[in-house]
Amino acid sequence: MSSLYTRFVAGALFPLHEALKRHDTVRVRRELERTQWLPPDELQALQLQRLRALLRHAGQHVPYYRDLFAHIGFVPADVQRLEDLQCLPFLTKPLIREHTESLKADDARSLARFNTGGSSGEPLIFFIGRERVSHDVAAKWRATRWWGVDIGDPEIVVWGSPIELGAQDHLRAWRDKLLRTELLPAFEMSDAKLDGFVRTIRVRRPKMLFGYPSALSHIARHAEQRGQRMDDLGICVAFCTSERLYDDQRAAIERVFGCKVANGYGGRDAGFIAHECPEGGMHLTAEDLIVEIVGSDGRVLPAGEAGEIVVTHLATGEFPFIRYRTGDVAVLSKERCACGRGLPLLKEIQGRTTDFVVAADGTVMHGLALIYVLRDEPAVQQFKIVQESLLRTRVQIVCHPGIAEPDVDSIVAKLKARLGAGVEICVERVDSIAAERSGKYRYVVSHVARDTREVACNA
Repeated sequence: MSSLYTRFVAGALFPLHEALKRHDTVRVRRELERTQWLPPDELQALQLQRLRALLRHAGQHVPYYRDLFAHIGFVPADVQRLEDLQCLPFLTKPLIREHTESLKADDARSLARFNTGGSSGEPLIFFIGRERVSHDVAAKWRATRWWGVDIGDPEIVVWGSPIELGAQDHLRAWRDKLLRTELLPAFEMSDAKLDGFVRTIRVRRPKMLFGYPSALSHIARHAEQRGQRMDDLGICVAFCTSERLYDDQRAAIERVFGCKVANGYGGRDAGFIAHECPEGGMHLTAEDLIVEIVGSDGRVLPAGEAGEIVVTHLATGEFPFIRYRTGDVAVLSKERCACGRGLPLLKEIQGRTTDFVVAADGTVMHGLALIYVLRDEPAVQQFKIVQESLLRTRVQIVCHPGIAEPDVDSIVAKLKARLGAGVEICVERVDSIAAERSGKYRYVVSHVARDTREVACNA
């Protein structure tokens, strides 16, 4: 049961905060908590209604789409089914960079500038209006409440985005204090910093954790190595997002902190796409998003087949994201969740297209094929694999102190077995592996997989 202070924050203080910012978050969250129980056919009817309104507004007020619709002869009023959306071409990051100004609606008000971290290339700059913010915050709030916690419960956030870390002015600091949220920067993970993080978590005794799975699992393993118990603090749930959540990370977080892990998936650009419920279902935010899974040829794939996630965000009238290619690979599920919600499910999130690697013979495989090689080596504490070309892959490793030297020959042989006998494998011992500019850690980066995808996109 939530505390009196939590009920005050969730029921009065945070709604006042959102109202002062002219966000419609409270109403949207209440509506989402109603519509999540609708049967699939009624959810699809709601999606179609909102899709037609978005397309109609885009055709009237967004120069980019006004010109595009005229050029291809697309009439929003003719849309009768969700499948009619497939008549439109994809929106890509290069297109947004080229047409940023013409993607702004001529009736837009108070647009806020955002950007992605650019960890796999050039950052993407785009704009978000109040409707989009309200819907994204409401979707996250709804998913938080699934786990028996609420805004106002003590929270530790382990994050690394320059947007969050650069905005800690006095007003925001007071807001976080009132909401009982404390931010720990995920950029540096030295032993001294990790010791400080463990102390802070023990002192704060949060009800929930929120952060990158790599960072939370790293803190968990550090506490375990130090012999510091963390499962006696009353933590209810750890929300993981912004990176692929691996099984060993989930296990470490749950084991050390004594709580369940709730996986979340989304991004600044694509929105709050999906979140895990206590029954284990990865629910799409279907009221706000139409999610398509497409193959390398651009064809929409049925549930059960892996492909790139393409998102249409229905609350983006002021800067539309219509059939936006996310660069992430996933599989839709045909099943319904045991929780009873009508929201459709993601069966599997496989990662970014750049998390895949390409063997010398052209075979595309998930980076896990290489990750397991390094994880099976006891002397390796941290690692990063960079596929620079079809014929050269570089591996950085940080070794455990006091453990025998890693078997580099074995690592090279196993990687060659997967990538090709003629591939050069360069293993470098380093003292530490830096996070991306966003604060995330990436185990695998493939420039070959990215180039392959771009060729497919332009074909």
